[in-house]
Amino acid sequence: MKRLYASLLSATALALSASAYANESVLKNEKDPKQWVIQTGNYANTRYSELNQINASNVGKLAPAWSFSTGVLRGHEGAPLVVGDVMYVHTPFPNIVYALDLNNEGRIIWKYEPKQDPNVIPVMCCDTVNRGLAYADGKVFLHQADTTVVALDGKSGKVVWTAVNGDPKKGETNTATVMPVKDKVIVGISGGEFGVQGSVTAYDINSGKRIWRAYSVGPDDEIKFDPEKTTVLGKPVGKDSSLKTWQGDQWKIGGGTTWGWYSYDPDLNLIYYGSGNPSTWNPKQRPGDNKWSMTIFARDPDTGMAKWVYQMTPHDEWDYDGINEMPLVEQKIDGKERKLLVHFDRNGFGYTLDRTNGDLLVAEKYDPAVNWATKVDMDRSSPTFGRPMVVGRYSTEQNGEDVNSKGICPAALGTKDQQPSAFSPKTGLFYVPTNHVCMDYEPFRVSYTPGQPFVGATLSMFPPEGSSNMGNFIAWDATKGKIVWSLPEQFSVWSGALATAGDIVFYGTLEGYLKAVDSKTGKLLYKYKTPSGIIGNVMTYEHKGKQYVAVLSGVGGWAGIGLAAGLTDPHAGLGAVGGYAALSNYTSLGGTLTVFALPE
Repeated sequence: MKRLYASLLSATALALSASAYANESVLKNEKDPKQWVIQTGNYANTRYSELNQINASNVGKLAPAWSFSTGVLRGHEGAPLVVGDVMYVHTPFPNIVYALDLNNEGRIIWKYEPKQDPNVIPVMCCDTVNRGLAYADGKVFLHQADTTVVALDGKSGKVVWTAVNGDPKKGETNTATVMPVKDKVIVGISGGEFGVQGSVTAYDINSGKRIWRAYSVGPDDEIKFDPEKTTVLGKPVGKDSSLKTWQGDQWKIGGGTTWGWYSYDPDLNLIYYGSGNPSTWNPKQRPGDNKWSMTIFARDPDTGMAKWVYQMTPHDEWDYDGINEMPLVEQKIDGKERKLLVHFDRNGFGYTLDRTNGDLLVAEKYDPAVNWATKVDMDRSSPTFGRPMVVGRYSTEQNGEDVNSKGICPAALGTKDQQPSAFSPKTGLFYVPTNHVCMDYEPFRVSYTPGQPFVGATLSMFPPEGSSNMGNFIAWDATKGKIVWSLPEQFSVWSGALATAGDIVFYGTLEGYLKAVDSKTGKLLYKYKTPSGIIGNVMTYEHKGKQYVAVLSGVGGWAGIGLAAGLTDPHAGLGAVGGYAALSNYTSLGGTLTVFALPE
């Protein structure tokens, strides 16, 4: 009996031990720079590679090695994955997945093409993009536009399981990637412009069974808050922290969607992500801080319970979604080594927080053109600590409905949208693709109908006064909140960056150029024009001893929606069509993967 009891204890301990770690396959593979198994490169979202065969001294010789047409014309965000000798490539709607044989000139091993109702297309805000696949435990994970989460066998492409995460008839769709953590797959939801209630959901990685769901707004049990243990800026959030900031039942159609990136710290066992805009875009219709939209969340992946939160833009008046990536780094602030979370928010402020407890350490503008707020209050003794100091002239709430508030910087697409930054531990700097765009914003009253747009604002976009460029690619010191260097670009930089141990940083441009710059100085070292504008994220891998760099081109996304969807009204695309009208003079549609290498 004692022996049996000891065996049971041993088995239980093993089970608990296994569940106490991050997904082992992701942890193992992310440490191998030859592979790229999740969109962010690693759990920390740093998009940094230890590969250095291609470096600052030879990158000027880089040349296309091979290419692959995806057969889809809309905007291509995200990046391919490489696992062993196989590359996995995804597309925008209809979300085709290809497995390509790297040993045989990219021969198609298998192809998965889901059958989705095309009626999902008009429900998708800002193009039919998808930010890519994830790989874990021999399976490829895809979150389709229609919110079907799919696990595919990595070798055969056969469907292992599916789960339905939302309802497009209510406006729920998906544009984001997923993140495997432990024995779960973490997924979000899109649809903030349709009045959905944003959420994050965990599914069992082997069966697709739903384990937990945590909403962004609503009652404590739905948002998985403990009023005493969940904190904001070091203090308990208190009972009904979200409900108290909404009028009546508005939270039920309150937005706060979760279509961005996810990070994970295995040591702290916390996942990090941001929530999007409150619904509607007319702030007069939703008085209060509208918590917890526009918020950074730190949650336990086992239970979904929130440990801490921080709201960047209370009572958003400009559509400054908080969904951008949350890179996790260790750096010194005031001489003390700290576990940091860095976040480049749509609102134009670069935030540095202690990721163990949500302590706000730095909040500074990462584009000098930002004018909607003078600063974030960093006085810890102030009742407004952590809040932005809004300039009345640019407050669409104060100016009122049917009033066109002019010259607000940044525009709704933010100083940076979802296009992810990169971090180099060699320089200690972040490399950030940015938008240098302002807007006029006129809110109007709108009524809610399930599945119909719930926006309530008319926008137009343009460069800041005195500027001709609509984008910058910058190097940022997150410990000081300072721009180290900045490279102007004609259009927004809508491509995700890649930093490598070769002392170079890669990014793409809306005209279609892949560029490589020196990580210390920003000096341009290489550029090559791909077949279409780049809104994909640059990645790198090694195969048979040779380093490759790959990127998806295919113009689209919010910035390129005019081209992607054939729109001409300057106010269409939530104001982006007019702002980026000149883009059609430089590129055209077409989804292509281009892979680069040094010549033999």
